[in-house]
Amino acid sequence: MRAFPVRLPSGARYWTVLDDELAVVAVADSFLRQVRFGRDGAESTTKAYAGSIALFLRWCARSGRSWPEGIEQLGLFMTWLAHAGPQVWVADASAAGIVVAGPGIPPVRGARRINAVLTAVRGMVVHAVAAGQASGHLVPLLYEVAADRDLPEAARGEEAGMSWRMRAPHRLHEPERPVDRAADAGIVAVLGACRSARDRLIVLLMARAGLRRAEVVGLRRSDVHLLLDSRVLGCEVTRPHLHVVRRDDNPNGAVARSRRQRTVPLDFVTVQAFDTYEFERMRVPRAADSDFVLVNLFREPAGAPMRLDAVNDLVTAASRRAGLAHPPAPHQMRHAFASNVLDAGGAIDEARELLGHASVSSTQIYTHPDPARLRAAVDAVPSPRELAGVTR
Repeated sequence: MRAFPVRLPSGARYWTVLDDELAVVAVADSFLRQVRFGRDGAESTTKAYAGSIALFLRWCARSGRSWPEGIEQLGLFMTWLAHAGPQVWVADASAAGIVVAGPGIPPVRGARRINAVLTAVRGMVVHAVAAGQASGHLVPLLYEVAADRDLPEAARGEEAGMSWRMRAPHRLHEPERPVDRAADAGIVAVLGACRSARDRLIVLLMARAGLRRAEVVGLRRSDVHLLLDSRVLGCEVTRPHLHVVRRDDNPNGAVARSRRQRTVPLDFVTVQAFDTYEFERMRVPRAADSDFVLVNLFREPAGAPMRLDAVNDLVTAASRRAGLAHPPAPHQMRHAFASNVLDAGGAIDEARELLGHASVSSTQIYTHPDPARLRAAVDAVPSPRELAGVTR
C-alpha cells in the first residue's frame, strides 16, 4: 500500500491509496475525494490522510486481516504503529506483520503521530459506513456513544431533551509541551547566512509575518501592497501589508491551509527586503511575466514559481553555513513570530488573526511566556509590607 498523487483533467489534485498491484483502493479513494472536493480540503490534507490510511491498510494486508477486521483490532494496530520500524517494510508478507522489539527499544512513532493516523482511519471508516461501503457495526467500535444525563447541568445546557456525545476510545495521551519555536538568535544567524535577497525575504516572511511555507511560495504580486495608501489598488487597508489568499490552482502546489483570506501587516524590515528583492528579480528577464512573488532566479526553469521543498533547502543550507547545531525548521520560524507577538503584549485574538487560525485553541499553544517575563511578573508583585501599607 502506498499514497499516490492524482491529477484530474480539470487540473485539480488530490492523493489516493494504491495497493500492491497498483490498483486504486476504492474505500480509501472515495473518502479522500470527499475530503478534497466535498469538504474543500487542501491537497496537503489528502496527502497526510492517504499516508496514514496506507499504513493501516498495509498492516491489515500483512497481518492477514480485511480492513473491517482490522478496525476490530485497533489496539493491535496502535502497538504496531508504535514499534514497527523500517525492518518490517519488506516484500515478505509472512514476516512483515510481525513486530519484534526488545527491552529498552524506543518507539518509532510518538503519541501525536499515532493519534493523527487513527484520526484519518476513523474518517475513512465513518465515510464508508455512510456511503454503504461497510457495515454500521464498525462505528460503535470507533466511538463510545453516551447520553448526557451524567453531565452537570451547566454542561448539558438549557435545551430540553436528551443529547448524545461521542468519544474515540483509541487514543494515546499526548503530553503537553511548550511550542517548539526557533530561537531569535538562530533566525538572525540564518538571515545573515542567506546568499540572496530572495532568500532573506523568505526568512523574514516566515519569522516577521508568520506565514506558512505554502503561503510564502503561493504569494502573488497582486497580494502585496507596500504603499501607505492602497486605495488606488482597490484596497482599503492602510500601510504596507499583504493578503494571504487560498488558491487551489497554483502550479507549484502551494495551497494556503485556511479558506478565509487574511491581511498581514508588514514591518519596515520586511518592506525593505521586498524592495531589495525586486532589484534582484529585475535582473532575470524571464521572471518579468510571472505574477508569483517568489520565482526561480538561480536555477532552471528561471521565472517559474518556487517549490515548497525549496524553502526547506534554503533554510537548511543557510543554517549549515551559519554553523548552527540545531537548524530551525521553516514552521518553527512561524512559531517564533507568534510567540514574539504575545511576548510583546499582543492579545491572543490578535495573534489568532495574524496566524490565520480558525480556532483560538490553535493559538493558545503559543501562550507560554518568555522566562524573562515570568521573572518580571513575580518581581512586580507587591511585598507583604507594601500590601499592608507599611512605608518604612
